[in-house]
Amino acid sequence: MPGDEFVKDAGLVVTRAVTVDAAAERVWPWVAQLGQGRGGFYSYDFLENLIGCDIHSADRIVPEWQFIEVGAEVRLHPEIGLAVARVDPGRVLVLRGGIPIGRSAPPYDFTWAFVLIDGDDGTTRLVVRERYGYSRRWAWLLVEPVELVSFVMSRRMMRGIKERAQRIPSDWSAIVFEPR
Repeated sequence: MPGDEFVKDAGLVVTRAVTVDAAAERVWPWVAQLGQGRGGFYSYDFLENLIGCDIHSADRIVPEWQFIEVGAEVRLHPEIGLAVARVDPGRVLVLRGGIPIGRSAPPYDFTWAFVLIDGDDGTTRLVVRERYGYSRRWAWLLVEPVELVSFVMSRRMMRGIKERAQRIPSDWSAIVFEPR
């Protein structure tokens, strides 16, 4: 999968997917604007905000949030972000990084990939993959129990993207995305 090249010896790989009844060009804008201070994560905002994430998931496409490039930061929280490691506009977004523990570097390397695959019937398969490469032997004790939370939040996020992409707004054809 795209993004696997960044964390070669992953201690944990989790792949989730959902079929969206819409073409990839309808799904991508929601993926492109992911992030705190942007489109949010289309999940359970109230849970994310309990820990200070200040997430407000968008219900519309915001043209200013459509252009993302390698090296940009996608924030998870006002003080925590992941770097954009790869972008194939309309198809792939790979984020990379980790959450530090206090002043210490994260005990793992992490990628979070969003991949859109065309279906034969006009649908899109949204595949979301997490890869964790442990840099400390004990890192799995931190990461793997949190995977249950990730499952719940990711499942809702994928459904949130699906619901939004499947909507047919009256002004969809009027949205034009041009590079800044």
